[in-house]
Amino acid sequence: MSDDTGTAQSGQVLFERRGPGGRLGVITLNRPRQLNSLSHAMIREIAAQLAHWDADPDIAQILLIGAGERGLCAGGDIIEIRADVLDTGGRNAASFFADEYRLDVATSELRTPYIALMDGYTFGGGVGLSAHSRGYRVVTERTQIAMPETAIGFIPDVGGTWLLGRMPGETGLHAGLTGARLSAGDAIATGFADHFLPSERIPEFVSRLAEEAVAELLAELAQPAPESILLQDRAWLDEVYAAATVPEILARLEEFAPTHPTAVDAAKSIRASSPTSLAATLEIIRRNRQAQHLREAISLEYRVGMQLCVAPDFLEGVRAQVIDKDRNPQWQAVDDDAVAGLFAPSSGPMLNWV
Repeated sequence: MSDDTGTAQSGQVLFERRGPGGRLGVITLNRPRQLNSLSHAMIREIAAQLAHWDADPDIAQILLIGAGERGLCAGGDIIEIRADVLDTGGRNAASFFADEYRLDVATSELRTPYIALMDGYTFGGGVGLSAHSRGYRVVTERTQIAMPETAIGFIPDVGGTWLLGRMPGETGLHAGLTGARLSAGDAIATGFADHFLPSERIPEFVSRLAEEAVAELLAELAQPAPESILLQDRAWLDEVYAAATVPEILARLEEFAPTHPTAVDAAKSIRASSPTSLAATLEIIRRNRQAQHLREAISLEYRVGMQLCVAPDFLEGVRAQVIDKDRNPQWQAVDDDAVAGLFAPSSGPMLNWV
């Protein structure tokens, strides 16, 4: 870790103090060619730096940004995780997820104002690192937020099911099962973000943060959020995703397809995803609607996810979508008893993420 200014040991994340007395701590995810996907080293380095800065009385606020022009973060480094599953059976993957989830919770508990600039692509692990910030989640007209894990044989995690379960009506099930991308207007209307800032104002915003308090600065620079297109479809989405099972959801989507193009796209996305992951995602979002705390929701994600990441569908999904990119995964048939078993209380070191 770099104590205050410079490049962390991995070279994949940068830490810098700016402004009078170094009052602004800046974290820059620095893997632009990989769309700033999070490696295990990055997660550990960010966690240590956040704890260090949060305890430093001279740090007035902390800013999270992504290098490059495409986005904040595409998620966790699933190639790294898959390689470990193949090499060790998932021993290091268990540690990767545990460290990531601790970091995600930590961002929600910081005493220091934590500003997440969710400009461009913000997927999966990028959501976990940014969307649990309290009050300073900033989006732009370029923002696209998504939890697309069912397409790789996994579930929405990093507290994603906590957020999805609290979206209005059944819109969270739609986003979780299909991986639908939320615009800036969608994100603010559904609880993933707080403020809309035109991208042309980003340089000024970042520059002035070095000397000005974020609340006052956003009061001046932020603009009304665009309208949420997703919520315009809420009535029929609520009807579709109230169905008990994924096959029933697909049947209802077919009914709406002649009059709602979004239903056609949703059905296509669901059919392309892992049937096991879809069933698990449906169940975990519904269960985590009742979770009392983010930690409780993530604990269930960890229990289910640690079993899925060593299963054939995850290995196949990452291969097809990210490594070979043939977009033709060969999924396992869903087994309802096996899905229920994912949620059974378990014990052992792999479940001790807290």
